[in-house]
Amino acid sequence: MNPELRDWQPKLIALAGAAADSDGAHDITHLQRVWRNAEALLAAHPDADALVVMAACYLHDLVNLPKNHPERALASRRSAALAGARLAAAGFPAERLAAVAHAIEAHSFSAALKTATIEARIVQDADRLDALGAVGLARLFYTAGQMGSALAHPDDPLAERRARDDRAFALDHIETKLAALPAMMQTDAGRALGRQRLAQLLEFRAAFVQEWGNPGC
Repeated sequence: MNPELRDWQPKLIALAGAAADSDGAHDITHLQRVWRNAEALLAAHPDADALVVMAACYLHDLVNLPKNHPERALASRRSAALAGARLAAAGFPAERLAAVAHAIEAHSFSAALKTATIEARIVQDADRLDALGAVGLARLFYTAGQMGSALAHPDDPLAERRARDDRAFALDHIETKLAALPAMMQTDAGRALGRQRLAQLLEFRAAFVQEWGNPGC
């Protein structure tokens, strides 16, 4: 890690503040994993501004609204605005603030904004990678528990005879959203890692369904 990144990392963790402890699926460990994912992607993109990426990784969830909140799609824009204010006050390079704000705004699945920079593409991929794999699976069920969702449909866990509803049934979320993420990744490394992690989720789902059986009967 270069000296600039080493200098800013503890400052960015401090700027994340209390928001990083308010939700177990979006806590400081999530921010750190997103940054580690981003570091792996940066290796293939030496032209990207690593400090912009780091700042966006640590501050992208400053405003974290629940999945079922009516203004969920606005959370990333509010996070970007708050991040800009905190970074400016901390002496972050002014000429890089807009790039950080864009990366934060565009990372969100709900916001559905187009990424215009390599930094934004890396941050978006890095965040989505944390929704896949073993930790992503744990986060899925943690969030489902917060929302009061059931683990799975009683007698049709794979939604073979019904419409999927990931707000009612946690297992539905794998197919409703997560299965689409690898193809949506915007870097080659992100797509490759996404496919690997999705395979873990699908393997778990197969084992889950086998054990689940048909409790409704």
